[in-house]
Amino acid sequence: MISKMVSGWICLLMLVLNFAIFAQDEEKPVYGWKNAAIGNLSFTQTSFDNWQQGGENSWSWVFNFNARFLYSQPKFDWRTINKLEYGKTKSGDDESKKAGDEIFLETSLIYKQGWKVNPYVAASGRTQFAKGYDFSTEPEKTLISQFMNPGYFMESVGLEYHKEERFRTRLGVALKQTVVTEEKFAPKYTDKSDSEKLEKVRAENGLESVSYFSQQFTEATVYATSLELFTNLKRFDEIDVRWDHLLTTEITKYFAFAFTFQLFYDKDLSPKRQLKNVLGIAITYTFFGKKEDFE
Repeated sequence: MISKMVSGWICLLMLVLNFAIFAQDEEKPVYGWKNAAIGNLSFTQTSFDNWQQGGENSWSWVFNFNARFLYSQPKFDWRTINKLEYGKTKSGDDESKKAGDEIFLETSLIYKQGWKVNPYVAASGRTQFAKGYDFSTEPEKTLISQFMNPGYFMESVGLEYHKEERFRTRLGVALKQTVVTEEKFAPKYTDKSDSEKLEKVRAENGLESVSYFSQQFTEATVYATSLELFTNLKRFDEIDVRWDHLLTTEITKYFAFAFTFQLFYDKDLSPKRQLKNVLGIAITYTFFGKKEDFE
């Protein structure tokens, strides 16, 4: 059911994106470096004192840092994407918990042959900064993750369609590794064999599809989305899905309204899809480049 729903959404998304793309005129290519880095810090706080209607003191903050580096030449494009996220939240007398935690790096090299579809090679890695806990266990919380436990790595080669910088999509054969550095995390993330030895690396061969799209609706409002799919060659009916959405509206030069939504599905971790969304006002700062470079 999940895979059928995902396939339907993908087809619909591709139709919409292609319609939007072909409705635009092609721009003359610009060669050389095109880099940008932007940071966002959102914070919310609620405090009560003798408030008869009830309520709990709470606070939450999340910091995001995104950087993109593009080196373009007539025969190739070299693109690198970096994403860092970390945040904490606390309600009442409970201890603080993570509101976000991610380290992501992707680099890709596209060989341009003058076609609409060109060959590429790519590699990516994803993990987290801090320890993660399951707070539902009794009598104490249970440690379930930490830096490089797990870590996800992907290498792929295939074909990429790229008409404009704001839209590109690729499809290729891929190698995926899920790794842990400590054996206590292996049963949850990497050890899927019946042998007594715990496996700290789980390798999969499959197909990868990655698509990026962004659209500027007004001078201040930008929408961006990325869709990552992976299927093991031995289990075509199970598709790993990560679908990120970001909608931002600039209020002033340093303040913006931001909404993020993430859908994640990996049957090896959970039979159910996982959802995350954040809505708030953020302090935003462009370290270098232009905000338009993230469109």
